[in-house]
Amino acid sequence: MQLLELLPAFLLVFIRITAFFVAAPIFSTRSIPAPFKVGLSFFLALIAFPLLKASGVIPLDWTYVYLAIKEVLIGLLLGFLATLFLAAIQVAGSLIDMMMGLAMAMIFDPMTGAQTPLMGNFKYMLTMLFLLTANGHHLLIKGILASYQAVPIDRWFNGLENGSLTAFLVEKFSYMFMSGMLLAAPMVSSLFVIDVALGIVAKTVPQMNIFVVGMPAKLLGGFLILMIVFPGYFFVMTRLFEMLFASMERMIEIMGAVP
Repeated sequence: MQLLELLPAFLLVFIRITAFFVAAPIFSTRSIPAPFKVGLSFFLALIAFPLLKASGVIPLDWTYVYLAIKEVLIGLLLGFLATLFLAAIQVAGSLIDMMMGLAMAMIFDPMTGAQTPLMGNFKYMLTMLFLLTANGHHLLIKGILASYQAVPIDRWFNGLENGSLTAFLVEKFSYMFMSGMLLAAPMVSSLFVIDVALGIVAKTVPQMNIFVVGMPAKLLGGFLILMIVFPGYFFVMTRLFEMLFASMERMIEIMGAVP
């Protein structure tokens, strides 16, 4: 088979991996140069090309545009799913900052280009370091490469017609908010007790300016509670990563299911 006949199929592989890197955590950050992302996508496409399940030569016609759009959707959906789970860290950080009185002290995150909470950004950076330490980026790449076994490049993916893919994404979206609430629950509940205690002090000792004393007390209490619950944070992250990779595998199964 000539090289020109293989080029359309190779470009479809390259499109899916590039779209995945646009939305996936770690790889989608602005700190990684765009030429590096394109080069990594190209060499991974060379590795994934022998895994193809194409029925034959893919012609360059209007059907090819249809297939290219399909590859972009698959890459973006898989990358979005991985990012969705890590968004629970930002949700937990927003709740903690609101209780600690740091909600107005938002910082600019150069990796995402958006305003992020202090605690959310702190925990997100720790999560990224933990993901890299546990070789989670290798598992993300393994997931996108495994998708070619379930979803060939020459046919549309399943799950949209019967709504199973949409229902799966909505379920994981709700799981993301639930995970964020559970991550923030120890500190939020403890800070709520501090708020109740400050309210009792304000009623029993009206001479005390509770607005002056309350903010430093909540900050001090919040950081002390953070030091206490911090060792268990990485155990929770391990469970979250397990759910992330299991959900990616389940999504690939849904998209590759035979109708």
